[in-house]
Amino acid sequence: MDLKTQLLREEGSESCAYQDTRGFWTIGVGRLIDPKKGGGLSQDEIEYLLDNDIKKITEKVHKFLPWISKLNDARRAVLFQMAFQMGVRGLLQFKRTLGSIEDGQYFEAAVEMLQSEWAKQTPERANRLATQMETGEWQ
Repeated sequence: MDLKTQLLREEGSESCAYQDTRGFWTIGVGRLIDPKKGGGLSQDEIEYLLDNDIKKITEKVHKFLPWISKLNDARRAVLFQMAFQMGVRGLLQFKRTLGSIEDGQYFEAAVEMLQSEWAKQTPERANRLATQMETGEWQ
């Protein structure tokens, strides 16, 4: 037996946020994240989670859209960002846009991106990403 084993036994392990016995938001193995009680994540923890999320989303996008390897980093990042925001299923709904990108028609793809419901919901982000897709340059 060691400390980690004991803590796992006593605290349990939860992958989703929950309220502890005193009503404070907690996650993982008794990790307080409730700001009312001084909880939260450190910047290192936030970046660790982000790195994991980026790895997962890029692997999923590559699985469904293997042709994206021919895109430059900036254009590939647009698709990763869209998948990060909407999920891979959401990204895959952009059939015309994806077809335009695959065919190298980046101006058309940018126009199609901006005509979407997604662009209405997050217009500033959509404008930046459409420009990035059209130009192939980081925005």
